[in-house]
Amino acid sequence: MRKTGFGLAMLCSFFSYMTASAQPTFPQNGVADPRHGYYAFTHATILKDGVTALNDATLIIKDGRVVATGTALAVPAGAVAIDCKGKFIYPSFIDIYTDYGTPQAQQTAGGFNFFNQPIQTETNTKGPFGWNQAIKSETDVYKVFSVNETNAKSMREAGFGTVLTHIKDGVARGTGAVVSLANEKENLVILKEKASANYSFSKGTSRQAYPSSLMGYIALLRQTFLDAQWYKTKPWQEGFNATLQAWNDNLSLPQIFEANDKWNDLRADKIGDEFGVQYVLKAGQNEYQRIQEMKASNATFILPLNYPAAQDVEDPNDAKLVSLEDMKHWELAPTQCAVFEKAGIPFCLTTADLRSISSFWTNLRKAIDYGLSENKAIEALTKTPAITLGIYDKVGSLDAGKFANFIITNGPIFNEKTTILYNYIQGIKYNVKPENNIAGVYNITVNTPVGTESFTLDVKSSTTATLWGKDTLNSKFSFDGKQIKIAYAAKSKDTKPAMPGGFSRGGGSVELPASAIRLGGISNGTEWNGTGLDSLGNELTWSAVFVKETNTVANKQDNVKKKEAPEVGNVIYPFMAFGNDAQHIPKQETILIKNATVWTSEKEGILKNTDVLLKKGKIASIGKNLNETGARVIDGTGKHVSAGIIDEHSHIAAASINEGAQSVSSEVRIGDNMNPEDVNIYRQLSGGVTTSQILHGC
Repeated sequence: MRKTGFGLAMLCSFFSYMTASAQPTFPQNGVADPRHGYYAFTHATILKDGVTALNDATLIIKDGRVVATGTALAVPAGAVAIDCKGKFIYPSFIDIYTDYGTPQAQQTAGGFNFFNQPIQTETNTKGPFGWNQAIKSETDVYKVFSVNETNAKSMREAGFGTVLTHIKDGVARGTGAVVSLANEKENLVILKEKASANYSFSKGTSRQAYPSSLMGYIALLRQTFLDAQWYKTKPWQEGFNATLQAWNDNLSLPQIFEANDKWNDLRADKIGDEFGVQYVLKAGQNEYQRIQEMKASNATFILPLNYPAAQDVEDPNDAKLVSLEDMKHWELAPTQCAVFEKAGIPFCLTTADLRSISSFWTNLRKAIDYGLSENKAIEALTKTPAITLGIYDKVGSLDAGKFANFIITNGPIFNEKTTILYNYIQGIKYNVKPENNIAGVYNITVNTPVGTESFTLDVKSSTTATLWGKDTLNSKFSFDGKQIKIAYAAKSKDTKPAMPGGFSRGGGSVELPASAIRLGGISNGTEWNGTGLDSLGNELTWSAVFVKETNTVANKQDNVKKKEAPEVGNVIYPFMAFGNDAQHIPKQETILIKNATVWTSEKEGILKNTDVLLKKGKIASIGKNLNETGARVIDGTGKHVSAGIIDEHSHIAAASINEGAQSVSSEVRIGDNMNPEDVNIYRQLSGGVTTSQILHGC
């Protein structure tokens, strides 16, 4: 027994050793040079969870993971210490609605047309897949994902370190993957290969005729749910259906639905409620218009930051064509994030729908100007998306064990003057806008042919500085990370020719005279040395020594004035001309119509000088000399009262009317795609119609 125990112990030790010393399976064509980074970022202001600030704190990372974050941490032996005094460290951002690194979907031949060509009625995808080509549940993005450094760079520069990517094609789009934005091999950046199941109300590149309408998309989704439930019973008649199998497998993942509109949000949520699925809803720009309905969905939302452009109303003829709806939407769209926050609805932020990633910060700060809190903004870019996808154990904060994804800035992240300096992803440093740590006050000594001159230089940035001796001098300054250029001359009221060969990177637009002294040199940190020329061509030597720090962006935050939120109007219902705000929406009330001519449409016929009492939305009584305490009385003398008109064949108030792609389409329902804000509803009401039966067109 002892020998057996010893053998097992040796075997376990062997396998443990093999696991610990295992090599990656990818061969190295050349001398392997693995770099295992071990760093301590000290004296920083660290926002570990994006919100709570730790002052004079240290972040320790090793091999691409966070080891520790906190105050009073000692720098471990073997770690490289990086002084981040005056800097801020945040978790890198997460965008959960991208198609980063995916191939462009290709449209196949076939499809509906009006030129007597045969239409495509069945899928042309080869293999044991479902009947409709818009249902692509079997698609897994990780199988076709490819690192795209160009796109990754622009995302990193905006502060992002992790994205969820999926192929934006089809009604059911298959699974998305969580990937980092590191410029490494695909196998190293995929953090979770199956992280979501994605859906939309668009068939994408499918040329199959069905569906051809919104109600067709909804019917296809509902039918696929039903088919997939049936397929769970393993019916022999069906054989193997890879699409339905994948559909069922994917239901265990977070379900993300691209709705892009307030009404489509509710349509998608209704489908989810029917089949026990809670969707994460990718929103559009107008959900703020129905915020209570959004809250009632219990969904987490993904909010884009694209806002409508201002209308061109310079030409009065053009101005007449701009609707109140468009003007109100332009006014209120930037409030959407703040409205969601106030309503207590969880949401993530995305770069999706932006024309350019470069507008992300401009639009995010606009959302903050319109009432979004900074804490909620950072939460919507870190913790909430991570929790939504079930990856908060990997990213979203700077807790020990998580990937070392973080950004370093020179001030609080939402300040307009703050710059993202570096973005570390999986512990790898990516320069965004490296800071030339040159700001400060320096004593300069210039050795001239007639003696030594002393000056003080107050450097604000790499292109801005003030130089003075006994008096303030006109000067130019530039620093490119290593080389320093300084030119200066005494201030004079006399105008003299500008010196030739001036360097454009100097601070300001001051024109220096031909007598200006020019210096050039090298920075060695806190000491500078170089040579120069005076106006007569005499060579000079000079040096500078750092004296003290000057005001930086981080030190100026207390002086930054917080913008007041712009004044905006109220949301109106319906969201169009003549809509009412929430305080003035017509409400149900008790009404007594007195002394009217009543057309009963019944055996009683026409009743003259008759009263009608309306209560709780119904006709309570009809008769003579009726009374009701608290009722609003309407004098009906000389007026007629009749039942409202019923339109039993109408095509108003629907997002789509026809689903003509199949000869039999009884599965579609007009009620699935009603539009409660169709202006035709109000036109019908003005003509006496109170009830309509909305029918299919064919």
